Amino acid sequence: MAKARGIVGRVAGGAAAGSSVLALLFAGSGAPGADAQQQQDFSKVEVKAQLAGGKVYMLTGSGGNIGALVGPDGVLLIDDQYEPLVEKIRAALAAVGGAKLKLIVNTHWHSDHTGGNKVFGAEAPILAHTNVRKRLAAGQTVLGQAVPPAPVEALPVVTFDRSVTLFANGEEARVIHYPHGHTDGDSIVLFPASKVVHMGDLFFTAHFPFVDLSSGGSVQGLLDNLQSILATLPADYKVIPGHGPLSTVEDLKLYHDVLAQTVAIVRDKMKAGKSLEAIQKEGLPEKYAPWGTGFIDAKTWLQIVHDSLAQAKPAPAPKRPA
Repeated sequence: MAKARGIVGRVAGGAAAGSSVLALLFAGSGAPGADAQQQQDFSKVEVKAQLAGGKVYMLTGSGGNIGALVGPDGVLLIDDQYEPLVEKIRAALAAVGGAKLKLIVNTHWHSDHTGGNKVFGAEAPILAHTNVRKRLAAGQTVLGQAVPPAPVEALPVVTFDRSVTLFANGEEARVIHYPHGHTDGDSIVLFPASKVVHMGDLFFTAHFPFVDLSSGGSVQGLLDNLQSILATLPADYKVIPGHGPLSTVEDLKLYHDVLAQTVAIVRDKMKAGKSLEAIQKEGLPEKYAPWGTGFIDAKTWLQIVHDSLAQAKPAPAPKRPA
């Protein structure tokens, strides 16, 4: 897609910022065309588990954060990072009592959240939104980088359209789809008894997010989804982000507010007729500088917002009968 390629070509600081995004999405995926220098040395990655709340753990390593509901029925695993980390993930689960897998849930299709599917899918069924299976099966292009179709054993074998409730280890897990946010297949997973929610990549703690426009993502859709989630999410929940440390509902509110404020800035400048280049040159107020210190810097975020808003053109008014 032209816009996706544009993000790669025009990120702040040249190719470095774009490469970090590609590394996040494709490291260890074997995607054709991925620069060897972007491939991470997974031997140096340490996978750690910390208790998020109740029976739910958050695992960090490389790629998207993992959630795990652990108990005698087996582990309900939320995302699985990269294939080279499978044994380290398995060891981290075993250390907190996770001896076997019961079910895997993919919050969306990106490789840093589904890379372990190929191995773990042979041990337990994989569940995801319908669009996750479609995109994994078909192969995709993100930021101009081709991602090949996933092997059959890595595909979800159970799909849903709106929501599904799972039961394991004396608890329920509510998997809820939110359309057109980070991608078109995003789901969150609520654990009411443990008071934990896994947000997938709808939430990047204290940093500007990557919104995958080529996979049906939308900046305004992301804001709408966050507002909907916050309207019903209890204040005492712990929040597992797609990327970042274990967080609180207040952290999620701040994230929503910062995104809403910066999107409003871009929208107003677009209405004033300013070009993307002018918007990027003017930048954002200094108070937002810390939010651009992740793999999506401020200049890249401005382009993502601009391109997303430019795509969301209002429908033409209906023609009056002659």
